Amino acid sequence: MTDAPPILALDAVSRRFGPVQVLFDVDFSLRAGEVHALIGENGAGKSTTMKILAGYLEASEGRILLDGQPIRFASSEGAEDAGIVMIHQEFNLAEQLTVEQNVFLGREKRKGLFLDHRAMQAETRVLLDRLQCKVAPKARVSDISVPDKQMVEIAKALSRDARVLIMDEPTAVLTNREAEVLFAQIERLRAAGVAILYTSHKLDEVARIADRITVLRDGHVVLSQPADGLSEDAMAAAMVGREMEDLYPAKRQRVPGTPVLEVENLTVPGVVQEASFTLAKGEILGFAGLVGAGRTELMEGIVGLRQTHGSVRVNGQPLRPGSVDAAKRAGLVYLTEDRKERGLLLNKSLKDNLTLLALDKFTHGLIDRKGEEAALDNAIKEFDIRTPSRDIAAGNLSGGNQQKLLIAKTMLADPDIVIIDEPTRGIDIGTKQQIYDFIHHLAEKGHSVIFISSEMPEVIGLAERVVVMRSGRIAGELTGSDINEQAIVRLAMGLKDTPTEMAEA
Repeated sequence: MTDAPPILALDAVSRRFGPVQVLFDVDFSLRAGEVHALIGENGAGKSTTMKILAGYLEASEGRILLDGQPIRFASSEGAEDAGIVMIHQEFNLAEQLTVEQNVFLGREKRKGLFLDHRAMQAETRVLLDRLQCKVAPKARVSDISVPDKQMVEIAKALSRDARVLIMDEPTAVLTNREAEVLFAQIERLRAAGVAILYTSHKLDEVARIADRITVLRDGHVVLSQPADGLSEDAMAAAMVGREMEDLYPAKRQRVPGTPVLEVENLTVPGVVQEASFTLAKGEILGFAGLVGAGRTELMEGIVGLRQTHGSVRVNGQPLRPGSVDAAKRAGLVYLTEDRKERGLLLNKSLKDNLTLLALDKFTHGLIDRKGEEAALDNAIKEFDIRTPSRDIAAGNLSGGNQQKLLIAKTMLADPDIVIIDEPTRGIDIGTKQQIYDFIHHLAEKGHSVIFISSEMPEVIGLAERVVVMRSGRIAGELTGSDINEQAIVRLAMGLKDTPTEMAEA
């Protein structure tokens, strides 16, 4: 680890939003050739800290130091001019422009009076090749996948020759292979003397790549030290202010109950082929597989968000295809993986978001405003939604609290079957544990749960049965002791025999 003086630092920085203080006397530094991980629960102040460093927000008190000298950035553009670049967790891309246009937006290359598209496309291709991303520079951003959008964000940052690179949850939507490519780029940048701020809720990543770790809790720095010797358990304990006991609830020994959901030969044209499975009453069923295996598309087909062929029965009754309302009436609901774009109305209040799916409960000629307020009171208490004010917009909640609001919104519709897509993506470990407990309690109460997750420990720790998908088809099903990483990976990769089958042979 480098002993060089900091390139960029915060000195006793505090930040207030109106009467609410979110940072308290934060000291933080970034040195050349060092990866400094900033971790903490959702709402701990990480995003605010990063935005102050990158010029998106001003400090209420304290100083920002660049090369040891106080500086004030008028905007993020001013910070970028000083060599400070931020890769956002929420994509900062112009969807209707091409990949090339996004990479060079505001810094276009010219040949005389005209834009030099050939040069920009060539340089974009070089950057994408470094990231092993096959997207065409001419592709429109709105037409590419979420992982590819993240790679474009990274390519855009790499093109700026940054002195300081701030990375906000960069692997949240990446596959393991894509994450490995990113880690190789981080090693290259570190060797070149770039100072890197890295945030992630994946503590194994932090332990792997960080030279120094700082933990924020409730806006305060509670730990800052070299990464050597700091275990994942110690990080988690510092984040949540308590020792983390068993992360997952104990699995129940259950006798399979009556099927409440029967999917037979369901095809989503062009994506999923002839998928068949059942879900029992009170069961927690996990869906695993590589990104692109068709898990999300299958669930969207089941609940009526996509056109399908085949059959879906709920409690023995056929479900009308292509109708979200029919699914809801049958007691079947789906929580999208994309809470910001498709799950919540970010500019609307907590109350408006909460009651939207169950508005008929609060409409008797006129909307029952007192009933809505009471429902919000119950949701804040039951789901531990932490908010400085009940009147703020949903977009001002932290990611974990947005996810809790989305769950509360869904459960207000009193569903029997709940499908949750990536329930803990971008969520801190303390909130993850709350959501795992919530899913467990749902099943205990007789609800049936399907969850999709790309996190292997989550699938193994939570699911009572696992269905693995590969290339749009169901590759196999695992129960009991067969629910392990090797068996899931073999099915996801198309290897024919599970370890148990191999042993029996």
